[in-house]
Amino acid sequence: MHKRKEKRDKKQEYIILLVLGTLIALGPFSIDAYLPGFASIAEDFETTISQIGLTLTSYFIGISIGQLAYGPIMDKYGRKKPLLIGLAIYFISALSCMYSPNLEWLIISRFSLAIGAAAGMVAAKAIVRDIFPVNEIAGAISILMLIMGGAPIIAPTVGSFIIDSYGWETIFLFLAIFCLIMILSVTRFLPESIVPDRKVDLKPKQVAIKYYGILTHNKFWSFAISGSFAIGAMFAYISDAPKLFIGNFNLSQKEFGLLFGLNAGGLILGSQINRLFLRKYTTLQITLFNSILLVFLSGLFLMNAILGYGLITTAILLFLILFLLGFQNPNTTALSLEPFEKKAGRASALIGSLKMIFGALTSFAVSIFHTSSAVPLGCILLICFFVSFWMLYRFSKKESESPVLSKT
Repeated sequence: MHKRKEKRDKKQEYIILLVLGTLIALGPFSIDAYLPGFASIAEDFETTISQIGLTLTSYFIGISIGQLAYGPIMDKYGRKKPLLIGLAIYFISALSCMYSPNLEWLIISRFSLAIGAAAGMVAAKAIVRDIFPVNEIAGAISILMLIMGGAPIIAPTVGSFIIDSYGWETIFLFLAIFCLIMILSVTRFLPESIVPDRKVDLKPKQVAIKYYGILTHNKFWSFAISGSFAIGAMFAYISDAPKLFIGNFNLSQKEFGLLFGLNAGGLILGSQINRLFLRKYTTLQITLFNSILLVFLSGLFLMNAILGYGLITTAILLFLILFLLGFQNPNTTALSLEPFEKKAGRASALIGSLKMIFGALTSFAVSIFHTSSAVPLGCILLICFFVSFWMLYRFSKKESESPVLSKT
């Protein structure tokens, strides 16, 4: 009888993790799934692919604001109700995207879509912390990251086939149906994981003061900003990829989806190899060395763009950059969260928001260049990776000079 109960509990845990992993993947999936349709959307709205990039920018802004908002809201009212409201917003917004009559409508609809998706990204990590024992949290989050990591690989490929067969509008119908399934899954399988704390103060001033205290912590500031610049570089690539590969190298939508998925595979490969390196080297050592390699590779990418060496060299360099970002993203996140054992939830929300803000800024920066050349992307990559390296180097130097600072 006891063994049966244990098996049933384990089965329930796996179901919960599958639902949570899908929730956390909803955000990145919503970014990548419609990328292959940029050219078709631009043609329908009689505008440029660069202008369609603004729909990415509005999404990044929405998901940044959304994550900051849902953190204290879910502490006050519990996880499940705000999550279901967020998914309802997502469902309506996906249909709004589908029926967009013009670019401006699509930009606004993508913003509200992100507000809805942010609920899943915040709730998934919070629920894991709530329901799993301390010694099982890392393993549970690893499973979430594995599911989330698959989203960038699957999404553009799925998107390209749907868009080729039925048109770009259908991808948003697909997302709406997918969201409806998530609403049913959350209602059926996810328990409410905390007792709502009605004492949580949602006044903007109090929320801002608490976030400011986290932001101004030296260790958080150094690693969160370094990681945000690195992620900003990645989102600049995501925003520019359709214009670069479809507009400049004349790839079909299906070819673009496959290439984009291959590069995303490099990101996952890097994150898995990173775990092996962590057995021998400190997180800071790996991250600092990687940041030097990223500056070097982005310099090569810019030279390649100026000299115009072509598709193969461009794709290889981008694959290597994304491979190294597979190291940087988890490492900078872990280092920035380290000082906040009791405030990890809000610190995590702040990191997520910062990364999306930087993603919005870099995607906007790359979208304003009305050219199919990779030179603007190369410049943004080099600037982002150099600043990221500088933040790490600055912290490392201070740490070596001060015996008071703890080892990383």
